[in-house]
Amino acid sequence: MSKLKSGALVYYKTKAAVVTGLTDKIEILFFKTTKRVRDKDITLLHPGPVGDVNDLDMSLPESLDTLEETLELLEDETVSLEDLAEYLYGEYSPQTAWSTWMLVVDGLYFEGTVDEIVARPLDVIKAEKEKRDAKQAQKEAWNSLIDRIKNNKIEADDYTHLVEVEQLACGERENSRILKTIGISENKEDAHRLLLRLGYWKEDYNPWPRRMGVGLSNPEQEIPAAVDCERRDLQHLQAWAIDDVGNQDPDDAISLEGNRLWVHVADASSIIQPDSELDIEARSRGTNLYLPDQVVHMLPTGITEKLGLGLQEQSPALSISFVVAENGELDDIDVCFSQIKVTRTTYTDADKELDSTFADLKAVTDRYHQRRLDNDAATLDLPEVNIHVEDGEISITPYQHAGSRQLVGECMLAAGEAIAKFAEENNIPIPYAYQPEPEEIQHPEKPSEHYAYRRHFKPSRHATAAAPHFGLGLPRYTRVTSPLRRYLDLVTHQQLRAFITGQDLLDNEALVERIGLAEEASLAARKTERFSNQHWKMLYLKANPDWQGEAIVVRIEERTTTVIMPDLALEPRLRRKDPVELDQSFTIQVTSVDIPDLRANFRVV
Repeated sequence: MSKLKSGALVYYKTKAAVVTGLTDKIEILFFKTTKRVRDKDITLLHPGPVGDVNDLDMSLPESLDTLEETLELLEDETVSLEDLAEYLYGEYSPQTAWSTWMLVVDGLYFEGTVDEIVARPLDVIKAEKEKRDAKQAQKEAWNSLIDRIKNNKIEADDYTHLVEVEQLACGERENSRILKTIGISENKEDAHRLLLRLGYWKEDYNPWPRRMGVGLSNPEQEIPAAVDCERRDLQHLQAWAIDDVGNQDPDDAISLEGNRLWVHVADASSIIQPDSELDIEARSRGTNLYLPDQVVHMLPTGITEKLGLGLQEQSPALSISFVVAENGELDDIDVCFSQIKVTRTTYTDADKELDSTFADLKAVTDRYHQRRLDNDAATLDLPEVNIHVEDGEISITPYQHAGSRQLVGECMLAAGEAIAKFAEENNIPIPYAYQPEPEEIQHPEKPSEHYAYRRHFKPSRHATAAAPHFGLGLPRYTRVTSPLRRYLDLVTHQQLRAFITGQDLLDNEALVERIGLAEEASLAARKTERFSNQHWKMLYLKANPDWQGEAIVVRIEERTTTVIMPDLALEPRLRRKDPVELDQSFTIQVTSVDIPDLRANFRVV
């Protein structure tokens, strides 16, 4: 303390301070505040006098003509701060003492204490400087990137840096340095919003497949030859494959022979053997993925070309036949491999012939449908739409569930029940589909009642033991009519082939494993489809900013009203001003669309 006197320049907590008094402790002026400190808390840089440290240049010296000469001169020599200031600046003053000390504290050229300072080796200085320059360049590049992002003026080289934002937007990571730096919440929606704003993603980019972990490439395994087997010649039957316009994978057809209904299904198990490469790949996918702009197949598309019904002059099939009794029950079930001739048509064209060509078929399926209704089958009448994107054009068409579409649907359900009954009677392990009964059985009529009833339903699941499927009104059921696009349908086909040809059946453990894997993959696919459909609906509304359509009130809450929109199958909530009633219908108009949030706002017109 004896060297200190009032007005001395000292170093305190990385800052400059001036000694203002000496008592039992040292008084310093630090940031316009007087503090009492101990001798060991400060470092004496110059005896002064210094009036105000604000008069000093506090910055780190950027360049000195004498620096290189001083470094060479001081090689292996220890000097004091005063001597070093003399070497560097030719004088020892408060300013040169401070500037010299800043060079020591910085640690690039010198190191040590006030009394013992040494120059660092030149090779060490060079390496450290290169490291610092690289770090500074990186910092400047980062700051420039952030400035460009803030100003929406990104460059081609910036795309690699934005990958982290894309990964967060797709749910592949939980944080982003870029988002955090520019003050945007680190969530998928805000990341999506930024990528759109920057033009990194086009507005129609659909992130949902990646978010759900679903790939968009079709399988490309080699397709083996079909196995030979004895086939019943059913080419005398008139077999109809009725599908939507543009359908490319017809996998079922129907025939009526007297009072016997035939359902023919593409013979997928003739090519895909259990645990083959094709089978394992299909198991990992679970199902076809149907997106508005593309279809991602569970199996190589070449299989459909070989097995699709009606794509060749003759089609191999697994044919299921049964008699539908007057009360709708299924009798005299027969299952065989067959050879058939198929005529393809569309639901639109078939609807025109319901009272002629398909009149007898309709009578049979009407009996079956009535039996299901009598068993409390749930007939939820809520809007569904088909969304199709081609060359960037989005079309949305409401589904009609009546007519030939209902006829075909009843045939497929009957085939599923027939196989479930056949398998149970013959002890064939298959994946049965079931659905528990809700707490209260209802028979809704109004839209609001259908909407409310849906909320009571539990999801349909699969098991190795038969159980009632409440929603279908069936005592037992399995899905069997789409083996080219649903894996568990394929498993049922494989089990039927093994039974019919006398081969070993999959045991219960193998079946349980397949059910678990396929359900997990199928769930991801269904979620992807649901959110992707919503995505394209938002794009449709964005492209049609004056859109208007019908809305039907299905739920009334304290401040909001939920409506269903038949034309788009949307269920938005509206802010309510005027009183409304359930099932009231009015016209609404879109007011805004938020694609990342999958939300559109509407107003009553």
